[in-house]
Amino acid sequence: MTYADMERETRNQVGALPFRKTPDEGLRILLITSRESRRWVIPKGWPMKGRKPYEAAAREAYEEAGLIGHIGKRPLGFYVYDKRLKNRDSVLCQVKVFPLEIRKQLKTWPEQDQREDRWFTPSEAADAVAEAGLAAIIRSAFKRDKLKNG
Repeated sequence: MTYADMERETRNQVGALPFRKTPDEGLRILLITSRESRRWVIPKGWPMKGRKPYEAAAREAYEEAGLIGHIGKRPLGFYVYDKRLKNRDSVLCQVKVFPLEIRKQLKTWPEQDQREDRWFTPSEAADAVAEAGLAAIIRSAFKRDKLKNG
């Protein structure tokens, strides 16, 4: 991050790190593609009036990936990225990431036709995301197994 980045106003977002543990596969993380750039990302969005940050993160996971589960109230950490806006400007965003243990993925959800989703091992997920800060959160959450305590 450059000094110029730090001088820019930062907007806050909330995100969910969706995961499941299975006897066969172990820990798996679900990533989705962003609508514009088609990069692998986590479900995230703007804070919502009347909802706590972790509740808004859970809502984003439902809207963007059809996920229902248990959201942790304590963030795993945060990362910063450049969000491109429709008018081609960009805004610096700080995303607070909450763990989301998946109970189920619905058959239909609001943004189903706008994104792809895929399950990854934690190391594959960390390698697939472009943001170094998000990759670090994925790696540290898996290493210390913070996800089960969320």
